[in-house]
Amino acid sequence: MKNIDLVILAGGKGSRIKKFLKNKPKPMMKFNNIFFLQYLINNFSKYPIKRIFILVGYKNNIIYKHFHNKSFNFINVKCIKENKLMGTGGALSGLKKNGLNDFILINGDTLFDVDINDLIKFHSKNKIGCMALTLNKKNIDSKKLNELSLKKNRISLTKKSKFMNGGVYFFKKRFLNLIPSQPCSLENDILPKILNNGMITGKFYKNFFLDIGTPYYLKIAEKKLKNYFLRPSVFLDRDGVINYDYGYVYKKKDFKLRKGVLDGLKYLIKKNYNIFIVTNQAGIAKGIFQEKDFIKLHIYLKKYFFKKRIFFNDVQFCPFHEKGKIKRFRKKTYLRKPNNGMIKQISKNWIVNRKKSFMIGDKISDKKCAQKSAIKFFYAKNNFYSQIKEIIRNN
Repeated sequence: MKNIDLVILAGGKGSRIKKFLKNKPKPMMKFNNIFFLQYLINNFSKYPIKRIFILVGYKNNIIYKHFHNKSFNFINVKCIKENKLMGTGGALSGLKKNGLNDFILINGDTLFDVDINDLIKFHSKNKIGCMALTLNKKNIDSKKLNELSLKKNRISLTKKSKFMNGGVYFFKKRFLNLIPSQPCSLENDILPKILNNGMITGKFYKNFFLDIGTPYYLKIAEKKLKNYFLRPSVFLDRDGVINYDYGYVYKKKDFKLRKGVLDGLKYLIKKNYNIFIVTNQAGIAKGIFQEKDFIKLHIYLKKYFFKKRIFFNDVQFCPFHEKGKIKRFRKKTYLRKPNNGMIKQISKNWIVNRKKSFMIGDKISDKKCAQKSAIKFFYAKNNFYSQIKEIIRNN
């Protein structure tokens, strides 16, 4: 999975659920006090994606304000505004000037928890992409490729089928050559031609699926999202917990994993835990290394762990210190442990089951941070894997 971008279609008016939107774009509806668009970004930013592009149209300033030029799990977000509403197809023409890589395309009103690495691997090299299919929900209000057949990985339009378009695609960047610079529909104008010409493969997934584009599914969305995303979480300090603490570790050659870390992280994923890192990085404020050095290391680590099927859901770090040498980072902040600002930041964007969550650290500041967050705390032991198994067994 190399140099893959993520594109989110978030420009529609949401005509079918207009009375519920309160003059907001669909992706900015809140469920469990979290934007639907945030759920999408959370779900896909665990992968080593290079960039996220959000194509915004209707009420675009609302999305722009919250997400443009922000970074999530070391992935930068860029919002691309439409001068006029271009539809789900025409909106893609705005990507042509952005040096887009091969990309994953998703709808801003649909969450389909597909393993995008699997989708990418499944596509045929001589095809332009691959589409994820789900079971037909018989949603008569939508005409977006609801009736599809799948035979030997080839998708066909039909009048009766158990499959429908799941709204998650992998496309090679040359797909943009098929997009006109005028309003059009991806589902009604572009994809049918591609399907009829056999230019795209398909794969069926049984994974979690939710489309908030109709009143019925909008009403049940909050409960479905909570049931699916309310998970126990582990909050990990970094140096001294995940890796050996040699003092201000910011180079690949100095990042050495502690005993049992790989097996312990895999066990956490197996047990359906979210994994968060919360780490003080005062070396940035003190001028020992730069923020870009820290980010570069973690982008490398993200790719390294991904190859081992290990995902960190988010990494929060505090570059500030009240006695810092670098003026930009010289301040007292609620983010720095023993304060719990980093855990609060995570809690704004994620549904955390605090009763079953815990934190592992190696300093008293970590313990105080956990206590302020009402989360169980454990000091790091010699074998991370053994400790994780013991904690979960007794939790």
